[in-house]
Amino acid sequence: MKRKAFFFDRDGIVNVRIMGGYVTRVEEFVFLPDFFEVFRRVKEAGYLAVLITNQQGVGKGIMSEQALHDVHEYMQSGLVRATGFSFDDIFYCPDLASVEYSCRKPSPRMLLNAAERHTIDIEQSWMLGDTLSDARAARAAGVGAILIGDFDSEEGATADHVFPSLGAFLIAMERVLFGAAHDTQKQDGVL
Repeated sequence: MKRKAFFFDRDGIVNVRIMGGYVTRVEEFVFLPDFFEVFRRVKEAGYLAVLITNQQGVGKGIMSEQALHDVHEYMQSGLVRATGFSFDDIFYCPDLASVEYSCRKPSPRMLLNAAERHTIDIEQSWMLGDTLSDARAARAAGVGAILIGDFDSEEGATADHVFPSLGAFLIAMERVLFGAAHDTQKQDGVL
């Protein structure tokens, strides 16, 4: 039986994004406060939670894969403490942006690999991210796309829903997850 899944980008959704840099160690990983409630609701609604993240810092040699695993272990234990849940799986792509056939978003490869591994029902699944590459990867995989951030109407059309913040998404979360189809292309910044 296929399962519904909620795919999450990491930097800018789960944790504070370091502008112009990378989270390279546990001390730099800071959860976004509203993420805990989003994550708890997703898990309580029965979704498989899968992290889908580009980690070019590994490919650049700025951090090791072991350092990335340490950050993810820290993240997982923090989620369990705060919500009682952790990610069901983590997919990351260490490729540089210049790699031609990369697994990096906007390629849907990580989402499709997760769907195959976990027998995921793509049509009942969502991707939450904060960049256009997140929305494009979701669309290419056939997954509903939710963007968090300040996007103009043309950029926002890449996603099914756009919210200015995780807090704004929390307000509309029940309607989005249980009352909207993936192809609605709503701009939800003003509720």
